[in-house]
Amino acid sequence: MKTRASFQSSIASEIVNYISLKKALGRRFEPSSIVLLKLDQFLCKIGNPSPDLIAETFNQWCQTLEGVSSNTKLPRMHIVRNFCLYRRRRNPTCFVPDPTQFPPARPRIQPYIFSDLEVARILSYSNKIPDSVRSPMRRGSTRLAILLLFTAGLRLGELLRLTATDYDSSTQTIMIRVSKFHKSRLLPLQSDVAMEIERYLKALQSIRSPLPAPVPLLRSSYCGGRAYSGTQLTKNIHILLNLAGIKKSDGRLPRIHDFRFSFAVNALLRWYRNGKDVQAKLPLLAVYMGHVSVLSTHYYLRFITPLATLASSAFATHYGALIQEAELEGIL
Repeated sequence: MKTRASFQSSIASEIVNYISLKKALGRRFEPSSIVLLKLDQFLCKIGNPSPDLIAETFNQWCQTLEGVSSNTKLPRMHIVRNFCLYRRRRNPTCFVPDPTQFPPARPRIQPYIFSDLEVARILSYSNKIPDSVRSPMRRGSTRLAILLLFTAGLRLGELLRLTATDYDSSTQTIMIRVSKFHKSRLLPLQSDVAMEIERYLKALQSIRSPLPAPVPLLRSSYCGGRAYSGTQLTKNIHILLNLAGIKKSDGRLPRIHDFRFSFAVNALLRWYRNGKDVQAKLPLLAVYMGHVSVLSTHYYLRFITPLATLASSAFATHYGALIQEAELEGIL
């Protein structure tokens, strides 16, 4: 990120100390640091010497965000508010924005939950993506990408950063190295998925073109053998979604992130159906998906219709008799 000299407003030292604190606590904090840098530059621009961050200057800064969506603007305003709360710890008179005056967020995108049968149908069309001299692994890379996204719940960035050596055939595991929140994790794979990786690696080794070291698992020949870009991989997956006729209720194609969402929701559904203690298993799911806490896992496990039905059934099985007894006592 930027050096201290980059921050030059009247509150520059406080911003630098705040960013240093967050990084010392293990946060990468780059996106928030960029927002605070833009705020610092704005304060320098509107006054010399730059004014303090007060209600008036905060509102002026918010006006510079009118060109972005509310779901982009709102997090930036909260970043500045959190910084103001930090300032108030030392100076109780410091300005803190009122969050009730912030613009409302747009409704979150409803995720698409893929079923096992749908993913099997998508994969059945993978041979429709043609390989070529320039891209000899296009078909195999796209197929493997969908398998790992759906069966291991990987983030797209984690998938694209995988190298061939991150897979261990002796244990059938993949290593996700220093991903979000500075965390690495070792993921066991289903045996059929592990076999897919091994077949793919054999095909990869048969390519005669020079390979970079370490070799990206999802390798594209377009850029000298570097890892696939998110844009190109998304295009390939969209081809298969269209061929399989899978679309959301609004006619749009599902997002790549919906494979990860489906992994989490389907895991929860399996546990409910098998009578498992879901609350006890949530920490395991959080660790597998690389979440910083169980609270992050709940983001993916919202109560969609089939999940709510199973949860209600489980509750009725365990506590339905107690509710009936209470109702009878009320009647009597």
